[in-house]
Amino acid sequence: MQADYVIVGAGSAGCALAHRLTEAGRSVVVIEHGGSDKGPFIQMPGALSYPMNMKRYDWGYQSEPEPYLGGRRLACPRGKVIGGSSSINGMVYVRGHAEDFDHWSDTGASGWAAADVLPYFKRMENWHASGHGGDPSWRGTDGPLHVSRGSRENPLVKAFVEAGRQAGYETTEDYNGAKQEGFGPMDSTIHGGERWSAARAYLKPARATGRCTLVRGLATRVVIKEGRATGVELLRHGGRDTVHAGREVILAASSINSPKLLMLSGVGPGAHLSAHGIEVLANRPGVGMNLQDHLELYVQMAASQPVSLFKYWNLFGKAWVGLQWLAARRGPGASNQFESAAFIRSRAGVRYPDIQYHFLPIAVRYDGKAAAEGHGFQAHVGPMRSPSRGSVSLRSRDPRDAPKIQFNYMSHAKDWEDFRTCIHLTREIFAQEAFQPFAGAEIQPGADVQSDAELDGFIREHVESAYHPCGTCRMGARDDPGAVVDPEARVIGVEGLRVADSSIFPRITNGNLNAPSIMVGEKAADHILGRSPLPPENAEPWIHPDWQTSQR
Repeated sequence: MQADYVIVGAGSAGCALAHRLTEAGRSVVVIEHGGSDKGPFIQMPGALSYPMNMKRYDWGYQSEPEPYLGGRRLACPRGKVIGGSSSINGMVYVRGHAEDFDHWSDTGASGWAAADVLPYFKRMENWHASGHGGDPSWRGTDGPLHVSRGSRENPLVKAFVEAGRQAGYETTEDYNGAKQEGFGPMDSTIHGGERWSAARAYLKPARATGRCTLVRGLATRVVIKEGRATGVELLRHGGRDTVHAGREVILAASSINSPKLLMLSGVGPGAHLSAHGIEVLANRPGVGMNLQDHLELYVQMAASQPVSLFKYWNLFGKAWVGLQWLAARRGPGASNQFESAAFIRSRAGVRYPDIQYHFLPIAVRYDGKAAAEGHGFQAHVGPMRSPSRGSVSLRSRDPRDAPKIQFNYMSHAKDWEDFRTCIHLTREIFAQEAFQPFAGAEIQPGADVQSDAELDGFIREHVESAYHPCGTCRMGARDDPGAVVDPEARVIGVEGLRVADSSIFPRITNGNLNAPSIMVGEKAADHILGRSPLPPENAEPWIHPDWQTSQR
């Protein structure tokens, strides 16, 4: 089997690449280990906790015991299904702050500044304000990716935004517009009451051209001959096969699997590869390094009125939600229930937001287990720019073995300070007048958890990944020894090979990573096709005028 381009991974960036390359008349083979994305557990937004906890759809990765979290192993879900993690995620859509991308550019990823990436965010979007305001000049309206907002009918959802305002924070109608900072409505990749994954937005139209072939199998290595990638070897139908690339091989297999595949192919830290008996074809010490993620805590409150989603938290309620959705794509099942959000700064002197909130009108965990038997609500809160860094490395040279994933969560004193700040600020928000008609007792951390030592104990036991791993094939200048790909996503030291997914992020962006991952696929496609990048748009982001002296 042969095509112009062989893409490994039918996830967020891989699907975008397939669409743009076939749109340009090129032939593409997409290799995906996972199966179909059909079925209500994936397509119903309200069922989001199910697919990310199902072996059928998830690689099932875990971190190694985390030394700063008492040896806990944290889940690291990655989509093993058509659409990748865009088919199992929470459907939250956040571009990132403009200054995130300026930082990329300043650290060697030239051509990836905010002005450079904004046109690609616009190109990919089909944005629907849904009657909740917005910033149309910053948004796209005719792209393949539908982005919408929930009904925001639940009074708790509106109370959260009002409480933020009462606490002295900014409000924003569009955190994906000029003004990220503040409290306001949340964007989601939902359309017509269904999940609008990268597979639906990009892969389906790519396959409809007849120029995109989807091949199921486990990619085992990139075939590299005389310094050039010529294809991908994979396991399928009980044997080995090779898909040949006439032009290029592109890895879009996630921040976990892309560095793993590079290392299995002989591209990575030389000593590590040699220790596993792998011939070193390109000694790139940065492969698998620079691993980053967002951590978060759930600050949960009991509700004094029966206004939360707990009323559906029984067999009859879940059946009713499911029937409403199946019949008309309406009701609670048509929303991911993340309908209000906030981005704030932790202290004076921080130039742009470094804390994110997801608000949810029920007290529940990502695994779908209720934290308390009764009505409640919660804020997912966590710092955005942790200094902690980890790594992905090989467990063995067997491609069927999961890699070693070591995040080194909470390895800096700043991490602990930031999380304590998150808890204090969240408690203050929940204490505002807007929540008084609804707020009961604090479920967790609990009113008796007050001292730094008590807060640190709670953090150590309860902090969870927000499932935003990135950075393991860092993009940078070609003469940067720690960079893995150059600013056109080309693997340094190997011809005809690129990486285009969240692994190339130099530094993690503010918020959820699905949107910037898709943007990477969109922009990389133009580089691959040899096209001039879209013209930069020098739109200025809103920065708090008193950021140097005021926290809000």
